[in-house]
Amino acid sequence: MPGDLDKTPAEGDGHPWRADGLLAVRAGEGDEEAFETLVRRHGPVLLQLATRLLGSRTEAEDAVQDSFIAAWRKLPEFRRDAAFRTWMYRIVTNRCLNALRARRPVTGLESVPEPQAPEHAFSPARAAESHAAVEALSVAMAGLSPEQRACWVLRELHGLPNETIAETVGISRQAVRARVFRARRYLTEAMGAWR
Repeated sequence: MPGDLDKTPAEGDGHPWRADGLLAVRAGEGDEEAFETLVRRHGPVLLQLATRLLGSRTEAEDAVQDSFIAAWRKLPEFRRDAAFRTWMYRIVTNRCLNALRARRPVTGLESVPEPQAPEHAFSPARAAESHAAVEALSVAMAGLSPEQRACWVLRELHGLPNETIAETVGISRQAVRARVFRARRYLTEAMGAWR
């Protein structure tokens, strides 16, 4: 029944994301409708993750699309006891880490042009300040290693627990804690002028 696939897990059986496992198994057996449901359900949060990691919506869209294509091909191997969401986080994160590692070194701060304030009718000064702060954070995040950036984004912006981040990035929980700590310290120093 097509309508049943679009039910959120909470509407189904009261166990969050249990329905994802069933959908993943069905998709692994070739059920395109089940896979489309998984894409609709998880695509927006994965796009948000990729955008935060890569800093570019266009690159993020490509990374997420490539990740779903890879997932479709690997679904027959999907372990039924694994969480589909965590599995997709790992695929997207790895694709973004590879893209970050392949980038050329970032230019120095002195060569970054001053951002232009967008025209806003309500408060041009506030809008310019907010835009500049976001730009400063983007520049500061570029100074993190790809692994630090991934751990920080998954922890601070997506609220994932350390053990899920460790599984997603493929490192130990202690390494996650260390990378998040170093990223926080670096960003606190880099954003000192904005406090």
